Amino acid sequence: MIHGVLPVLLTPFDADLAIDVRALRSEIDWVLTHGVDGLVMGMVSETFRLSSQERDGLVDSICRHTAGRVPVIASTGAESTRVAVAHARSAQTSGASAVMAIPPVSVSLSDDEVYAYYAAMVEALDIPVIVQDASGYLGHGLSIGMQARLFTEFGDRVHFKPESQPIGPKLSALRDATGGDALIFEGTGGIALVDSHARGIAGTMPGSDIIWAIVALWRALRDGDQDVIDALNGPISTLVLIQSSLDAYIAIQKHLLVRQGVIDDVFARGPVAYRLDAESEREVDRLFDHLVSVMARREVGAAGQ
Repeated sequence: MIHGVLPVLLTPFDADLAIDVRALRSEIDWVLTHGVDGLVMGMVSETFRLSSQERDGLVDSICRHTAGRVPVIASTGAESTRVAVAHARSAQTSGASAVMAIPPVSVSLSDDEVYAYYAAMVEALDIPVIVQDASGYLGHGLSIGMQARLFTEFGDRVHFKPESQPIGPKLSALRDATGGDALIFEGTGGIALVDSHARGIAGTMPGSDIIWAIVALWRALRDGDQDVIDALNGPISTLVLIQSSLDAYIAIQKHLLVRQGVIDDVFARGPVAYRLDAESEREVDRLFDHLVSVMARREVGAAGQ
């Protein structure tokens, strides 16, 4: 079963903005040393700034280097059902354990059209499809009824990642509509992890930059260690909260990965809507240092500096 802490990998680029496979392997090895339960290629991986060939190649590179150590989840959403199914089939061939797809974002679709989009992927695959409602960032929200219909039809071949606001009530509504049987993942980067865990999530998909802290928080939630939960929840949430958009997530997380020696550069493909200026960088570093110090004081694990 796919569960636990499943970081979304950042895609490293070289100075020519080609995918830096060596740095990608470094990132994979680094997060695995911190006890993660799987790896994800998602929107923060700059998926939509890659060509179709690059998208499929990135999944293949991740699966090859991971070599079955943990499950790999591949983002396969597209503006057409045909393209989404093609990416999903390619991911399965490469060895992905599941695919995750947002719906088309350029048009507002009826429930029947969205249902058909996801059903086509499920029927084309032998691995699960994670339905990602990313409308907290882009696109249009998915109805609880449509998602419950997918689960009724396909059972555990369909999982869910609700990210529309309000996160908590939407998560509970989806849980209740699927009888508490569906696997549901949260993707707030840590901001809503404590609340979401109480609502019965199967796992979380944060960024890779502070994965050592997220793993420690997840384990504390699993073990009911309220002291550690209270110590980590605030500093994690504060650091993630300033990542206010998709490009802010990318810029800040790459900065922190460079700082920790995981990747070499913060290159991102443009156009971008957010760049980390000097004052913002100082605040990010201050909040990061505070989180490191909290981890050290609580003795909940070694922060990978």
